[in-house]
Amino acid sequence: MVSLLSFPVVSLLIIYLAAPGAVLVFCAEDFSRHDFPPDFVFGSGTSAYQVEGAAFEDGRTPSIWDTFAHDGNAHGDTGDIACDGYHKYKEDIQLMVETGLEAYRFSIAWSRLIPNGRGPVNPKGLEYYNNFINELIRYGIQPHVTLVHSDLPQALEDEYGGWISRKVVKDFTAYADVCFRQFGDRISYWNTFNEANVFVLGGYDVGFTPPTRCSPPFGIANCSKGNSSSEPYIAAHNILLAHASAASLYKNKYQGRQKGFIGINIFAYWFVPYTNATEDVVATQRAKDFMIGWFVNPLVFGDYPDIVKKNAGTRIPAFSNLESKQVKGSFDFVGVNHYFTGYIKNNPNKLKMDNRDFNADMAADMIFVHGDTPPDQLPITFSGLAEVLEYFKQVYGNPPIYIHENGLQTLHSSTLDDMPRVKYLCGFIGSLLDALRNGSNARGYFIWSFLDVFELLDGYNSAFGLYYVDMDDKDLKRYPKLSAHWYSKFLKGRAINPDAVLEFETISSISQTRSSQ
Repeated sequence: MVSLLSFPVVSLLIIYLAAPGAVLVFCAEDFSRHDFPPDFVFGSGTSAYQVEGAAFEDGRTPSIWDTFAHDGNAHGDTGDIACDGYHKYKEDIQLMVETGLEAYRFSIAWSRLIPNGRGPVNPKGLEYYNNFINELIRYGIQPHVTLVHSDLPQALEDEYGGWISRKVVKDFTAYADVCFRQFGDRISYWNTFNEANVFVLGGYDVGFTPPTRCSPPFGIANCSKGNSSSEPYIAAHNILLAHASAASLYKNKYQGRQKGFIGINIFAYWFVPYTNATEDVVATQRAKDFMIGWFVNPLVFGDYPDIVKKNAGTRIPAFSNLESKQVKGSFDFVGVNHYFTGYIKNNPNKLKMDNRDFNADMAADMIFVHGDTPPDQLPITFSGLAEVLEYFKQVYGNPPIYIHENGLQTLHSSTLDDMPRVKYLCGFIGSLLDALRNGSNARGYFIWSFLDVFELLDGYNSAFGLYYVDMDDKDLKRYPKLSAHWYSKFLKGRAINPDAVLEFETISSISQTRSSQ
């Protein structure tokens, strides 16, 4: 059993070492890029701290993610150099062109653009992002920008506690204003926050992600400050207000002439009852209200789900009438990150606790390992993505959705034959196509991640990338994996047929690649 908040610690390590030569790839359905609408966009993505490096160059200051990494929370690894995307962005964009990416999702480092969190703009940071965006546009790759990807400037965290203070709303809006003004003539898709729900749970309840705030008995980290019972709700509330403020600014000042769109991203599991018992069925809906409705209900209906307000009580802030109106409808799309399906088992005893956190308020256990699944793996349920999209269609009026992240974690090893990732992507893209044929308003799909990057909890031990990055090579050379070849073939219109064989001539190790050069 994996609890709600400890699941990211469990590595999904599926290693497949294929022999050199032709690799057979089978999918469950016959489909190609041409089966998707022409305006549906396929891409991949990374985030600033995970790929850029240059952490101390050209005026950039630390973010809460820098602090977290330098405190040793990712096996001692940091993003100080990462993939050195700051210097190698032209090379990486050429790989995107070769792959056939239609879009690329990346984040702007707030502390690179505005080093103090507020005030003067850093000319070097502005120059970098302008150059990066222009290079994408030059090659016809659609930029999708995230404003905050777990990397609030440390200066604001130190000054007033970051997201637990209402002061952050003003500072975030000012930062967003700079981005809209400087880049909005070329950026059509703005995402305010990445995985807002998981960010606040990891950072303010359990404390194993930035900014590592928690309190006994809930935190699994050695937090020096925080309150697990109330701060997740406070931080979430302020993030929603900050999002709404930035969205209002964009819609009133920029959208008319820039013609872009703005949204917010959440992590969305799909949940199914652990048993057919009524208690588990009811608990499953409660889990959806807590994990999805916590953020999406205010955006669509103007308030939190009733069960969330009831169980959290006075620990969850209330929206004023004005705030409710500001938050409601403050999005043009919802970004969804989806990886797993979980089983939900009712646990009413959690509500009997005198001191409760979010997990206890949900009064349910999340179980990932079920049935024949090996205990060191998380089950992969392709239909979960279609179910998430159907849920948004049925409950929230079928808003435009971008699948911002979907991908498979493996060891960061030297094999290029990542057959499990190919099967994973093939299965989920097929599920996405099922959802579209059933009326989903999904508009795009981004594989996580384009490169093997610095991962939040695991540093460089694990990887999601289409391209391997050799961290032992001084030039951090990139190598395409089987999944990069497969995705490229798909993007260029090759049919994925279950009755046919896709053959890719691959090399099973980096050493063989080097020896052939």
